Amino acid sequence: MENKRNWREYNEKLVRRGEILISMDFIKNWEKELEEMNKGKKGRPYEYPNSFMHFLAFLHIAFLPFRQLEGFLRGLSKYIPKLKAADYTTIFKRLKKIKIEFPLQELNDDIVVAIDSTGMKVSSRGEWMRHKWKVKKGWIKVHVAVDVKTKKLLALEITDERTGDGKMLQPLIKQAKKNSNGKKIKAAYADGAYDSRNNFNFLDKEGTEPIIKIRKNASTRARGSPARAEKAREIKEIGYEGWKDKYKYGQRWAAETFFSGVKRIFGETSKAKSVEGVFQEVKLKFLFYNILLSL
Repeated sequence: MENKRNWREYNEKLVRRGEILISMDFIKNWEKELEEMNKGKKGRPYEYPNSFMHFLAFLHIAFLPFRQLEGFLRGLSKYIPKLKAADYTTIFKRLKKIKIEFPLQELNDDIVVAIDSTGMKVSSRGEWMRHKWKVKKGWIKVHVAVDVKTKKLLALEITDERTGDGKMLQPLIKQAKKNSNGKKIKAAYADGAYDSRNNFNFLDKEGTEPIIKIRKNASTRARGSPARAEKAREIKEIGYEGWKDKYKYGQRWAAETFFSGVKRIFGETSKAKSVEGVFQEVKLKFLFYNILLSL
């Protein structure tokens, strides 16, 4: 197959990611943004704009712990007088609650998503996690719905390791629909962990084609889910390989590709010490990678 990628254009796109994420544009609108943020606010006013905190969040996730981040700002403020350096306690408190929105995307009318989950490690505190949560492995699970065509994130949920994958299909589909401005989810790819009557019934009600690997011994009778039984009969008739080819089941790997990108750039280990901190750090990793893909 001929490689049609424009490598010069692709290389420039990768370079631009760093340029935009380390942009100092927040300095230009510092006062104006603070004025808007503090309008009608009760209690202590904000001292630092959200755009500045987004900048710090990326630096923290990609490079620096909180205390080193304070030192970085001190040094940077010597060269940029308008930059007001924040202390690490302020940075910690703001980033703990910061929200990163899903970037607006140009999507097709009928969206096809790949749903999957992956585990993220919790630094060297596996023993602490096992004791705190009473779990076996001490890691958390990240559940996503990725647009098969654009390879971008449409839904994200984070849980502990005890949450089964199958239970997360419905909230992921609902969130993906919301983040795509209510557009219809035409089809959903998922592996056998999502094979359940409830999930097939839900997707049927949503008008979403279920491209889910069904267990080999699945009943071809309705038994509470005509939609699942129909797929079971189809696989029995054309065989699993025929079913894979018909529905291009390999497109499910869009989710795996997204996981790989996040772990390659930001790592798969969280540095945070609290349960809430771990969840927030991992969430920011996935959302920042999604922004990188949108640049």
